[in-house]
Amino acid sequence: MKPSLTLQGKKGLVVGIANDRSIAWGAARAFHAAGAELAVTWFNEKARVHVEPLARQVDATVAMCLDVEQPGQLEAVFDAVGARWGRLDFLLHSIAFAPKSDLHGRVIDSSREGFLRAMDISCHSFARMARLARPLMTDGGSLMTMSYVGAEEVIPDYGVMGPVKAALEASVRYLAAELGPEGIRVNAVSPGPLATRAASGIPRFEELLAQSARRAPLRRLVDIAEVGALCAFLASDGASAMTGNTLYVDAGYHILG
Repeated sequence: MKPSLTLQGKKGLVVGIANDRSIAWGAARAFHAAGAELAVTWFNEKARVHVEPLARQVDATVAMCLDVEQPGQLEAVFDAVGARWGRLDFLLHSIAFAPKSDLHGRVIDSSREGFLRAMDISCHSFARMARLARPLMTDGGSLMTMSYVGAEEVIPDYGVMGPVKAALEASVRYLAAELGPEGIRVNAVSPGPLATRAASGIPRFEELLAQSARRAPLRRLVDIAEVGALCAFLASDGASAMTGNTLYVDAGYHILG
């Protein structure tokens, strides 16, 4: 029997929408188009004005603030999801941060504080979300996070985010092994460079975009809709045997090494 790719009847949480250029927004649109009911979060009150209209576009039934550094906020989001739905079928984690001085500098010069903060927000928060999602995924589920090829090869000016993303991909594998017996799948999606607000903090980012388009086998960049389509597949029953992977959607850039 052909696996179903519909998300009809599924409930999902999307963390990381900042504006209409966010990878998380591309995923939210794909989830919604496939029939899922969504919960979404915004980072702070400044971001709220950009995210609330998007939440309405996808008919989000839960929409609230989430700063993973603030005590209690993450737990409050999962409490709200549990109260509203009593379950959760999929989760998208699409947040990352490093202080500019550590992102722009060399890893050898990174500050202890900056490295730990980048690791906490960009990596450990995914493990925290997995722990809170687990009791709601009584019939299994799909956990997804966003990585980048800088996790496995040196990308100029990517700084501490390279080691942090490598740790995130390792966390995906360990979480997949730990949660697999409960039917919970865990995967990382690794898009090519996209012109998002977060990525704009990388030095010489326009140069990186141009170089990626020149080198990629498909000779182009990807867009958030293409990343979203992969996320929707991973959330679907069609991906029911896929876990512990890092899946690239980068026009083939990663094969060049």
